[in-house]
Amino acid sequence: MAEALRVGIAGLGTVGASVARVLDEKAAELTRQCGRDIVVTAVSARDPKRDRGVDLSTAKWFDDAVQMAERADVDVFVELIGGDEGPARASVKAALEAGRHVVTANKALLAKHGVQLAEIAEKKGVLLNYEAAVAGGIPVIKTMREAMAGNQVTRVFGILNGTCNYILTRMEAEGISFDACLKDAQRLGYAEADPTFDIEGHDTAHKLSILTSLAFGTRIAANDIYMEGISNITQADIRAAAELGYRIKLLGVAQRTDSGIEQRVHPTMVPTASVIAQVHGVTNAVAIETDILGELLLSGPGAGGNATASAVVGDIADIAKSRPGFQHGPVFGWPAKELKPYKKAQMRSHAGGYFIRLTVHDRIGVFAAIAKRMADNDISLESIVQQAAGPETEAQKTVILVTHETTEAAVRKAVEGVTKDGHLTDKPQVIRIERAE
Repeated sequence: MAEALRVGIAGLGTVGASVARVLDEKAAELTRQCGRDIVVTAVSARDPKRDRGVDLSTAKWFDDAVQMAERADVDVFVELIGGDEGPARASVKAALEAGRHVVTANKALLAKHGVQLAEIAEKKGVLLNYEAAVAGGIPVIKTMREAMAGNQVTRVFGILNGTCNYILTRMEAEGISFDACLKDAQRLGYAEADPTFDIEGHDTAHKLSILTSLAFGTRIAANDIYMEGISNITQADIRAAAELGYRIKLLGVAQRTDSGIEQRVHPTMVPTASVIAQVHGVTNAVAIETDILGELLLSGPGAGGNATASAVVGDIADIAKSRPGFQHGPVFGWPAKELKPYKKAQMRSHAGGYFIRLTVHDRIGVFAAIAKRMADNDISLESIVQQAAGPETEAQKTVILVTHETTEAAVRKAVEGVTKDGHLTDKPQVIRIERAE
């Protein structure tokens, strides 16, 4: 049997402790699968006295993760610290430069510094594995990096944040407000005390930027993603979507166009009969469209200690199965130095149209003014419905518009015009509608 694979874990929070526990509890099974033992020989975290539910007494303790990366007697450095700078970046860089394999679940780090780190890994001939960084326990990275040779990806999209999907699912199922759902999500541990990173789309954007690089061979461009979160979604939107035959999901979408690559994160109305609409709760789903395979949908647990630990352990096991002299594939599917500069696509028509909700003063001329703003921007309307805003707001009306195919720019300009006209009493809502099943 080959020598044991020595693992050092930096970060012993929920995920790190789960990884250590799985490696301990599944040791015999992993040995059979990998042909060698996998042993945790070093750990680093803030509090050495905290009980993490696993015996780490045989592992050497390091207060400094960078020191562990540079000096510890390990073959694989597992970074579970989090953050795109500080000790996370410094320790991963140090481990790669020292010729050690790295496994990370850090999407923020990869979104900001992934290409630079990939160049170091490829130069040193070591692996940089990051399955847990996108969609938790779903093996989407391995699928795109290893199992789709010869396929040209045209679009990749999905539900990439469990917190947002949980909130939207409960809003629809129970008829409760966004704020109430968010408080419950925080109480249950699905949302952070400061949920901004999740609910405003940043987490989804980081994950999408990594998938974009894998799909299209471009350098990661997380800052070039159009991003909109779900904090503006109301029960009025949920009900209107249901009446129209749709369900609201926060999607991350990347697709190849004639003018470049389009990346966007925003709430989307998807047909209730579609597969993506059936993904509920904290579950994630990623759809990959290619020229040969067609559409592949991967769905499963997207977050949590066990789901993320499963992906991390899978990455460690892949390294354990490799042997000296084996030529590793590039980190992002293409050699890092050959990744093309990201070219942002030009704004184009959206075939599914848009849902627009406007809360307006109940007075003569408002309908006509809205219609004129739409016409001035060449927007054709499929339907326009007026509803009372409620008995307590008799001086207001809710106007719901559904457009035919048009551009984002045209819709935003028209809504901005209506706002300038002074007709709105509340923030307008604009949601893309996806027609495809």
